[in-house]
Amino acid sequence: MQQVTLKGRKIVEGHCRAEALVSKKPISFLGGVDPADGKIIEKNHDLCGECIKDKALCFPHGHGSTVGSYILYALAKRNMAPKAIINQIADPVVVVGAIIANIPMIDKIDITKIESGDLLEVDATKGLVKVIKRR
Repeated sequence: MQQVTLKGRKIVEGHCRAEALVSKKPISFLGGVDPADGKIIEKNHDLCGECIKDKALCFPHGHGSTVGSYILYALAKRNMAPKAIINQIADPVVVVGAIIANIPMIDKIDITKIESGDLLEVDATKGLVKVIKRR
């Protein structure tokens, strides 16, 4: 298996090992993610129907209402949250949500180097993402 290590910027400290779920589109947690089951519900989104629970969720950036921060927190309280969030550009709504939900988060990562299904070892404390290619 091929391994690549990507260096980014620590936003929320933490470590995890999780399967990558990658989107090319921004995510709005308010109206875009069902807080009851962790599924992407935004129509025409490239991850529509996918569940973010226990994934390393990789997407360019967030968008939408500040209530999205609370949705991330609600997902964590229901054990439906991602294990990590990896962005190209940190959005304040997602940052606040990751902080209050205690979800490791890194930005300034080239997510085009990651594919859904890759195994990621995330060390958000050091801003590192080790990508273990599954294909």
